[in-house]
Amino acid sequence: MEMGVLIGVLAVLAIAAAATIGPRFGVASPLILVAVGILVSLLPFVPALHIEPEWILAGILPPLLYSASVSMPSMNFRREFAAIGGLSVLLVVVSSVVLGLFFSWAIPGLDLAWGIALGAIVSPTDAVATSIVKRSGVSPRVVAILEGESLLNDATALVLLRAAIAAAAASFAVGTVIWTFTYSVVVAVALGWAVGRLNLIVRARVKDATVNTVLSFTVPFVASLPAEALGASGLVAAVVAGLVTGSRAPRVLSPQHRLSDAQNWKTVELVLEGLVFLTMGLQLFGILQEVEEVHEGVGPAALVAAGALVLTIVVRAGYVAPLLRSLGRRHRRTAAMKPRLETMQKRIADADNDPTALVRQGGPGKGRVPSQRDVGRFTTRIRRTLADIDYFTGAPLGWREGAVVVWAGMRGAVTVAAAQTLPTDTPGRQVLVLIAFLVAAGSLLIQGGTIGWVLKWLKPAQVDPETENAERKRVASMLHEAARHIPLPESRERTPENMEVMKKFALDRLHAQRAALLDARDDGTFDADVLDRALTNLDADEISISLKGSPPEN
Repeated sequence: MEMGVLIGVLAVLAIAAAATIGPRFGVASPLILVAVGILVSLLPFVPALHIEPEWILAGILPPLLYSASVSMPSMNFRREFAAIGGLSVLLVVVSSVVLGLFFSWAIPGLDLAWGIALGAIVSPTDAVATSIVKRSGVSPRVVAILEGESLLNDATALVLLRAAIAAAAASFAVGTVIWTFTYSVVVAVALGWAVGRLNLIVRARVKDATVNTVLSFTVPFVASLPAEALGASGLVAAVVAGLVTGSRAPRVLSPQHRLSDAQNWKTVELVLEGLVFLTMGLQLFGILQEVEEVHEGVGPAALVAAGALVLTIVVRAGYVAPLLRSLGRRHRRTAAMKPRLETMQKRIADADNDPTALVRQGGPGKGRVPSQRDVGRFTTRIRRTLADIDYFTGAPLGWREGAVVVWAGMRGAVTVAAAQTLPTDTPGRQVLVLIAFLVAAGSLLIQGGTIGWVLKWLKPAQVDPETENAERKRVASMLHEAARHIPLPESRERTPENMEVMKKFALDRLHAQRAALLDARDDGTFDADVLDRALTNLDADEISISLKGSPPEN
């Protein structure tokens, strides 16, 4: 018991040390932890470590994916969904098949079904591994694509893994795979959406911030466990619950609750991410020991893993290149509509006091006088489409950004955990697990360790400081306009009664500004990071007023 507690303490200290030391030397802390874990596992007095894969897949990944999806701007996720969907579904399928052919050729006695199973294991990128890229200062569009891909591609990989295992048992059918995947995603999305909304309804009625945060820790499991029980993807359910929560929380939960959530979830992320990478390295000796027990060579497995790692990068590059061209063509077609959309927007504004004019101008309604609801929906659709055009125009994806998307697609602990779910009667199971481990570790250490140099060499587009400053000024102007409609109190004398009135005035002003900010966020008319910082400032002001009991004097 004491030894277990000591190991846990040492692990947490190692995580804290890596998080502190890494930035000083320009090395991502996950890479340090993987390397430390590998070195420690090879010490002669350290016993082999075997971790049940369900601890990773069902115990650690749901909260990590939930936390990542909560913090991901929902508007950016929607905008990049075409790229995210292709990378998380089609690329995983293509990679699994290509790698499956390679494995069945390179590993003697391995048939195609088991080769595709191993291909499905090493195909998906790791959501935790992409945290390395987020700290590297790349384009927000690249981060959104990589993060969205890694949030969803595990579902595709796990469905393919199950299908390949079934194929090895001669019970495979393409229709069954398609149905299983569709069912898995649809049920997971429905459950995740329901849990996300229910989570906010319940937590909005809990006044204590600490209790509220404790409840938030249960949300990813409340979403994932029923989904898994129904044969759906628990990870997708956790992601959807996180997206719903992140989108709706600023409108439903108080700033105190959201600040408590953010602080505590950062701690949870740090510890769980660290444990994922540390235990990944610590498992190396146990995997090597299993390979030696069956008298298989480590050298051939290392060569196969090296070939597989190169192949994953080549296949990814072969997919990303046409994907970027397709996205560029689609954007150009949409951008060509901008003058027409701006004209329609102006006509709707001019016809604001005469809805019948919209019928004559070909607006919403199709021959009938449109209702205010019709006009509102049509206006919102135009406004969001114009904002999307400006977003894609302001941050185009060229070959440099595409190269970053390719090189930053790293494998991680999910690959190792998925490999260990292979049935015990899998031919050469120990070697397959070792190959998966070497691909994941090599991907993290080689791609993750060189991502900084790659970025310096490629010089992808960065956020223009002048553009960001202009965006801040636009947001400030919007907030000033929103606050202007809140009438000032008649008297501003510093009496106890007036202080309460002034406090209410300040809070009403902040609430109006927050509503305007969130409306702008939903429309996508401003940069997501600028809006997030503005929202944080509003939250800080409201918390300050609540704690002091009186408003600021400005």
